[in-house]
Amino acid sequence: MSQHNVAVIRGDGIGIEVIEEGIKVLDAVGREYGITWRWTEHPWGSEYYRQRGVVMPADALDTLSESDAIFLGAVGHPDFQDHVTLGGLLLPIRRSFDQYVCERPSVLYEGIESPLAGYSHGDIDMLVIRENTEGEYADVGGFLYPYSPEELAVQSGVFTRRGCERIIRYAFESARRRDRARHVTSITKSNALGYGMIVWDRAFERVSAQYPDIQTSSLLIDAACMDFIRRPESFDVVVGSNLFGDILTDIGAIITGSMGLAPSGNIDPERRFPSMFEPVHGSAPDIMGQGTANPLAAILSAAMMLEHLGESAAAESVQRAVIGVVALGETLTPDLGGSSSTSDVGDAVVAALT
Repeated sequence: MSQHNVAVIRGDGIGIEVIEEGIKVLDAVGREYGITWRWTEHPWGSEYYRQRGVVMPADALDTLSESDAIFLGAVGHPDFQDHVTLGGLLLPIRRSFDQYVCERPSVLYEGIESPLAGYSHGDIDMLVIRENTEGEYADVGGFLYPYSPEELAVQSGVFTRRGCERIIRYAFESARRRDRARHVTSITKSNALGYGMIVWDRAFERVSAQYPDIQTSSLLIDAACMDFIRRPESFDVVVGSNLFGDILTDIGAIITGSMGLAPSGNIDPERRFPSMFEPVHGSAPDIMGQGTANPLAAILSAAMMLEHLGESAAAESVQRAVIGVVALGETLTPDLGGSSSTSDVGDAVVAALT
């Protein structure tokens, strides 16, 4: 019998709905594998900001640090600009807990039709490793003469040798664990960004020399975007900066069927702090409360959390259940061409566990 303390931040919009299904599945698989969950709910997000002027309280990070992991739904509301919710909750958690790895798989499952012609189950199976704490999202810069006709902004990307090397090394280790094509593609733009991305390229050269068993390539971000669409089967593990990884994983989600199938983990590989698991999609306020949101990304994120917590058998069981539900095709939400509700899909995954 094992027990895990998990902080739950449902957040905004459909995050509230899909996390409910993720917890439902985790409780069910816990009964199967002798796992006890201690859920601690935190009502942080846009409504909390509306009432208190902050997205989460001043002691939030201290509170979260006592957890084994964090399960996040989504944050964001059309009444507020993204920097309010993302900058007030998501980014501080990632940075404060040094969750420098953002791991995002993109897999074309059986029963799902890709918008790309000619691709079927298993043809697309890639893992994007996104640097998560520095790069273009480091929030270094400032304004001069704000709101005036002379308004000026400076936005700086931060690329450190240490930061680049550790995320690139994680990508190579991931390629070894996947045991597929054993190939790592680095995403760069050093032909135009002649400082930060040069540090990135140099780090990739140094680290790749330590992995002679792994094939490598380097692509400019614009070429990578094209190749994600015209030949996605050529990718195994992809490693990119904060911005580039963000862009590519949205493409990866769409070419494998839906944002509703895209899980992610914000991970501290050294396990000094809790890691955070969340579906890639946002809060989708246009479908909030309709019961039509796809919970599979949240459930797959829960499987990633299980794996991180050392519950590999349970994680594999959840993944098999999701794959089985999708392949059967009888209980799918509208984004996948079905008519089932969010809770129906969660129930179907629970049933498939057994």
